Amino acid sequence: MVVGCITEWEDKILLCRRAIEPKHGFWTLPGGFMENGETTAEGAARETLEEAGARVDVLDLYSMTSLPDINQVYLLFRARLLHLDFAPGEESLEAGLFTEPEIPWSRLAFRTIEHTLRMYFDDRRMGVFPLRVGNIFHKPR
Repeated sequence: MVVGCITEWEDKILLCRRAIEPKHGFWTLPGGFMENGETTAEGAARETLEEAGARVDVLDLYSMTSLPDINQVYLLFRARLLHLDFAPGEESLEAGLFTEPEIPWSRLAFRTIEHTLRMYFDDRRMGVFPLRVGNIFHKPR
């Protein structure tokens, strides 16, 4: 189970540039694997703190994406950044806030993150954030 946050500050989203493989140097939402004894929301907040040094108020579950070919499920929560005092953690080279046009779309680390962000921005324009559930397959079916 991979958990993370779509962290909002005004019209911007918090992204981290990865300092680890896979996809070293590419950008992603802060997130990672859950630890024993934590809820999904707690794990998402912890990963955001570890990767971006950002404290957040976790709002609601936004997307659940199954990746059956690699045995992963991504749970991404909408979250509100509590203050602008953040800095990259050990697993990140940089952390920054991006408007939709500023997002380095061609340098996003994972298809799941790109897919989720595109849905998020479409939903934000509509003013509603339904729970998005889907699948991404890496191998042709």
